[in-house]
Amino acid sequence: MEKVVFDLYSPEYQENPYPTLSYFREQDERIHEFTIKRGTNEVKSWLVTRYNDVVTLMKDERITKDILNVMSKNEIQQQNYIEEYEFFINNMLFNDPPDHGRLRSLVHKVFFPRMIEGLRTRIEEISTNLLDQLETKTNVDLMEDYAVPLPIIVISEMMGIPEKDRNQFRIWSNASTSVANGDEEIEKLNSYIKDFIHYLETIIEERKQSPQDDIISGLVMAQEDGQKLSKKELLSMLFLLIVAGHETTVNLIGNGMLALLQHPEQLDKLRKHPELVGRAVEELLRFTNPVEFATSRYALEDFTLYGKEIKKGDMIFLSLAAANRDPKHFENPEKLDITREENKHIAFGFGMHYCLGAPLARLESQIAFQALIQRYPNIKLNVNEKELKWRHSEIFRGLTELPVKLR
Repeated sequence: MEKVVFDLYSPEYQENPYPTLSYFREQDERIHEFTIKRGTNEVKSWLVTRYNDVVTLMKDERITKDILNVMSKNEIQQQNYIEEYEFFINNMLFNDPPDHGRLRSLVHKVFFPRMIEGLRTRIEEISTNLLDQLETKTNVDLMEDYAVPLPIIVISEMMGIPEKDRNQFRIWSNASTSVANGDEEIEKLNSYIKDFIHYLETIIEERKQSPQDDIISGLVMAQEDGQKLSKKELLSMLFLLIVAGHETTVNLIGNGMLALLQHPEQLDKLRKHPELVGRAVEELLRFTNPVEFATSRYALEDFTLYGKEIKKGDMIFLSLAAANRDPKHFENPEKLDITREENKHIAFGFGMHYCLGAPLARLESQIAFQALIQRYPNIKLNVNEKELKWRHSEIFRGLTELPVKLR
């Protein structure tokens, strides 16, 4: 096989990243140098693909998630086309201890597993209502009609977002998690982010004056050792919960349903044995990787890693997608098997940054798959697989649309 270049943005990689990731994972070298565009600059970066290496580096104290530990604000601004970049990083996902623990603890007060399980009946109602709306249709876009609205409705209700604003939330979220190319796209992205911030500032003030039984009010009021979230932290945390609160599930439902349609024997098995839905969701997380890469990490200092000289500030990309198909960790990793028992995937990350919303994503997805397959047992793909379009994102892997025939 000829030498492969790692290009996150190439159409070939976007369509199917797994051959490229497999190529790098199978090389003798365990870490691979490449460059990535940041604004007008190209930043030296490193790709890590093996399961054990990815897990190890998630715990490595020589690596930080907080970019402010390795760059000044001016340097960050030069590397970033996003004007309000602090909106993205003042939350638990992009912080190290001790701030990470403080921020996570505050969120956990209003977003915990027991509360999530209590949402089961409501999620089932939402799923049923969405499927009811498809009764008169034969050809549908499963993303627009089901995979996207279900988790958006759920997280919006949890946060107290009015129904009239939910479509706009999807637009803002899509923009903020996609890669902008060219001055026009960058200008539009920055405009969207400013609108997003203004909206959140308004709703925060409303909750301060009149608290409701929702997550936004809970975060406004939450305290840890007498300390509340600062304004910047509150805005950034709400952004994180809104985006992470639905993006992973949207992609899991879309990618997962596509995988089942591409493997009809697995779809048939799940249809006949709905009790397998828990295992099926875990396998679809491993196999389809709705979150393709762990969020950005940076070298805190110069050091040698697997024989390579890493410099302070270098970006380190940990590929969850490559790790979750590592044959040294999973038996027959390229095979979709919804009965797989040994499945310690890292689709939700690992360690202190393990996804707080994992129980919600699991619950929503289990309900979504089960309801859809039982209601429309003859569902089929309604497009040539080569015509499927994938989102242009550095972190998430998801479809822009999924045309299907319901009957």
